[in-house]
Amino acid sequence: MLYDTITAISTPMGEGGIGIIRLSGPMSMNIISRIFRGKTDILSAKSHTIHYGKIFHPETLQIIDTVLVSIMRSPYTYTCEDVVEINAHSGSIVLQEILELTISMGARLAQPGEFTKRAFLNGRIDLAQAEAVIDVIRAKTSTSLAVALGQLEGNLSMKIRDIHASILSLLAHIEASLDFSEEGIELMEDENILGGLLTIETQLSSLIESSRYGKMLKEGASCVIVGRPNVGKSSLLNALLGEARAIVTHVPGTTRDIIEEIIDIGGIPLKIVDTAGLRETIDIVEKEGVARAWKAMEGADIILLVIDVSCPLMPEDLLIIERLRMRMCVVAMNKCDLVKVVDEIEPLLSDKPIVSISAKLEYGLDELKNAIKRLLLAGQVNIGEGVMVSNVRHVDALQKSRLAILQAQDILKTNHSPELVAIDLRNALLHLGTIIGETTTEDVLDVVFSRFCIGK
Repeated sequence: MLYDTITAISTPMGEGGIGIIRLSGPMSMNIISRIFRGKTDILSAKSHTIHYGKIFHPETLQIIDTVLVSIMRSPYTYTCEDVVEINAHSGSIVLQEILELTISMGARLAQPGEFTKRAFLNGRIDLAQAEAVIDVIRAKTSTSLAVALGQLEGNLSMKIRDIHASILSLLAHIEASLDFSEEGIELMEDENILGGLLTIETQLSSLIESSRYGKMLKEGASCVIVGRPNVGKSSLLNALLGEARAIVTHVPGTTRDIIEEIIDIGGIPLKIVDTAGLRETIDIVEKEGVARAWKAMEGADIILLVIDVSCPLMPEDLLIIERLRMRMCVVAMNKCDLVKVVDEIEPLLSDKPIVSISAKLEYGLDELKNAIKRLLLAGQVNIGEGVMVSNVRHVDALQKSRLAILQAQDILKTNHSPELVAIDLRNALLHLGTIIGETTTEDVLDVVFSRFCIGK
């Protein structure tokens, strides 16, 4: 247990219905009893009860706010310590005055993520679960939220512990062979150890492979809409968003700057970017917009090329097509509600998904979204199911653990040196332990919890 009491505002600053000040630590009950006046004696209040009353200054007796106070006693709390939450009216002055009052009563202002850090240090959650808290807060889609909640529930931790136990079992057999090699005790055959190592390596590889999709669910992907002027790029953006975000006119070159929005594509937070029409121009402002469009294309995960099928391909279309030959790209054949003139596009982009749409009538949008999703996920459709890794630190630890297992396999196949195999297995255990916090330094903890806001 940690022996000081921390306090912080746990809700975003600004005007709102409710704002929460949280305290955690041995002085929490004492502090609230000195600044709260209600119908019941707060010091004798039962755990997990809520009390109506007023927060006042003990010296001046001035009322600061009418509040609800939640009492939660150790060890059945988030931090495993005594916890008090003061639900006040959300206004920066009110919350700040109550916060300063709790500090004057002996609490210390919490550091970023310190409440969750105490939950970890006191054994309420492991490190992987602690990191999932911030992922829950920052989730951009329901699918990414489900993955984060699964990690918070301990799905990843249980998988890591299962693999950890398998490695530990093999290590025990190998160390037994070293300690009792002359005792005549029947030990595990090398083939069985190799089989166990292969199973472990497969499990680690599966988790590492899942990180490609886990990272995409967590951080999202970027898609740039490109095409020559007046093919319907801005109309398509508005149709995908379901609102008139971009200005649409019949005048070529209306869009002159980059417009960015986030949409949910099958659970993936997709940053979709509308750009200026790509063409040669002498207009200085439009020219800058075109330059930004080409630059945006370079950093995009996927390109959405819009072609106007109601008129023949123009030199600008052909130039863009040439630039996209080696890029991940979906082709939207727009204005399919009009008379189709373009037929020669498929031979030019035969390896790209081509979807007929009408941005104006919102026709073909679901098929277009599915094409984008399939391309991003390389055909995978059931993302978000099962255990999925989305944290860069976890991926690094899994890769190092897998490398140690591969080295152990090579040694066992060639040199048959159980001492060296044992060293590699211990290294694999060490790296896995860093994921759940069993073998993690204070420096790593500082980095992990510094990502949190104060009050969480």
